[in-house]
Amino acid sequence: QVQLVESGGGLVQPGGSLRLSCAASGSISRINIMGWYRQAPGKQRELVATITSFGDTGYADSVKGRVTISRDNAKNTGYLQMNSLKPEDTALYYCYYKQRVATIWSSDYWGQGTQVTVSS
Repeated sequence: QVQLVESGGGLVQPGGSLRLSCAASGSISRINIMGWYRQAPGKQRELVATITSFGDTGYADSVKGRVTISRDNAKNTGYLQMNSLKPEDTALYYCYYKQRVATIWSSDYWGQGTQVTVSS
C-alpha cells in the first residue's frame, strides 16, 4: 500500500503563485508515475501534469507555461509549482500515483485533495 500526503493549497489572488507538495510513503517502487488532477464543482476531473520516476513530464494544454511539475526521488515527493494563477484554476487538486513491480501495474492511488482557491 502507498499513502499520499498533500499540502500547499490555499487562497491566493489572481496572478499569484502556489506550490503543492505530495509525499508518498509505504511500499514504494522505483518505477512509478506521479501527477496532479483537479476537479471543480460541476466539472469533470482534469489531468494537470504528470512526471515519471525517470523525469519524463506531461502537461495539460490549459496549464502549459504556467505550471511546472518536479520531484525529489530521495524524498518520494512530487511538487507542482503554479504561477500566474487564474480564477478558473480554482479546484480541488488531487495527487495521483501509480507504480510498477516487475510486470504488474498497481491500481491508482489518490491523495485526499487540497483546495486551491484563486479569488480577489
